[in-house]
Amino acid sequence: MPELVAPTTAVHASFLEAVDEWVAEGRGTVHDGSMLGRDMVVYGGRWRDPAAFAEYVERNLADARPETPRPVAMVPSTVLWYVTGDTFLGRLSIRHRLTPRLLDWGGIIGYDVRPSARRRGHATAMLRASLPVAHDLGHDPVLVTCDHDNVASRKVIEACGGVFEDQRAEKLRYWIPTSGT
Repeated sequence: MPELVAPTTAVHASFLEAVDEWVAEGRGTVHDGSMLGRDMVVYGGRWRDPAAFAEYVERNLADARPETPRPVAMVPSTVLWYVTGDTFLGRLSIRHRLTPRLLDWGGIIGYDVRPSARRRGHATAMLRASLPVAHDLGHDPVLVTCDHDNVASRKVIEACGGVFEDQRAEKLRYWIPTSGT
């Protein structure tokens, strides 16, 4: 059964397959402003090397620590991977606080499901499973955003209790309670 886990080198081969799927759909370009896109630009060419992948895993784990150096606009984030056995299905990030940009654009929780694992309920299960973690980090409710034309993500957010607040530029903004999860 799939579960959210801390990033691990145990899923290296499957992670690389997922990255290939994301590249095939056009992710990881300099125009991809998502966390996944940023990681693909920075690490993409090096992930195949086990040592570089281990470094990437450690960077993801370290990102939750407030003292970890990061660019000024970045906030600490708890990164979790959705896996079943040694198969990587997706990733999720819970930001520890909102900045003005995250309030308008990114929200507290962001997630990506690899293309071959979509339309199986994984995104809904990932987001739902992350709510207690977000609550433990002090968030109630959490802001989750999606592109205005991303019907699948909108349905995921709504299935997890998201209440629509408004649209800012191309982003729809929803609040999901974490208490009682």
